[in-house]
Amino acid sequence: MVVAVASRDRERALRFIEGCQGYAPMPSVPQAFGSYEELLASKNVDAVYIPLPTGLRKEWVLRAAAAGKHFVCEKPCASNVADLQEMLEACRHHGVQFMDGVMFMHSRRLESMRAAVDDSAAIGSIRRITSAFTFAAPPEFFSGNIRADAVLEPHGCLGDLGWYCIRFSLWAMRWQMPERIVGRILAQSQLPGGSAPVLTEFSGELLFEGGASAGFFCSFLAQNQEWAQVSGTNGYLRVEDFVVPFNAHEIGFEVDSLELVKAGCEFKMEPHVRRVTISEHSQAHPSAQESNLYRAFANQVRSGRLNNDWPEWALKTQTVMDGCLKAARGL
Repeated sequence: MVVAVASRDRERALRFIEGCQGYAPMPSVPQAFGSYEELLASKNVDAVYIPLPTGLRKEWVLRAAAAGKHFVCEKPCASNVADLQEMLEACRHHGVQFMDGVMFMHSRRLESMRAAVDDSAAIGSIRRITSAFTFAAPPEFFSGNIRADAVLEPHGCLGDLGWYCIRFSLWAMRWQMPERIVGRILAQSQLPGGSAPVLTEFSGELLFEGGASAGFFCSFLAQNQEWAQVSGTNGYLRVEDFVVPFNAHEIGFEVDSLELVKAGCEFKMEPHVRRVTISEHSQAHPSAQESNLYRAFANQVRSGRLNNDWPEWALKTQTVMDGCLKAARGL
């Protein structure tokens, strides 16, 4: 249950609560706090969601952990690996649960996709993972959105969008870390008077031991897309909407294996498509992945035990993301 909302301005918190109550009213109206300190000091608050910009997040993660509050941390989790390691150490020290806000990790679809990827007859050994997450931002985005501010969001599109692609690749590879990382800055922009440019288009390559590879593309310039594909020695899995599902009532993916059929001088490529569907709403429903995320988080907190996988996944994602950026900058 949401018991409170905090803002630097209490009136803003009240307006936010009023808007949410008008759309999805709760029996008990949340309390409005005019500072983050008040929220963390409240005995009625057991856990918090921290959506602050990446450049500001570390301080409040450390404060939340010190206050004994479990929390869901937005992504990218930190400005760099060292900061995230410090944040996670604080969570361990104070015995609080850490989870990053990657919703697709909590979709029921992922269970079915895992089974398909692990099916040696359907996919075989993974050779290549590809993904793209992009949206064409309007001109005002680059002058007024925090994601275009290198101080607030130092990773730009790589952190906002590439994080999902990296996470999907690591999930597909069962959290095996790449042995080599390549990154390319394809475009960047800078706010008037800004301290540094921010990434607006980026591509990365992850090379794994055994020969598998993963490539991704993220962009604030290209039209909307959010697809991912896992290609193996026997077939491939493709999902067109791996981040935010398209369909309101049913989500799914495809498993395919193309066969070249020859007959004399004629030949054709014959697909063998199997569509897998899952009864799960895309949003604003108890079965939706964001509902599953907070349900899983709440159940974990109530269990009195800490889930160590969640922070480990976040740290691995952050490590690869930082590696992509360092490689792109020749560091």
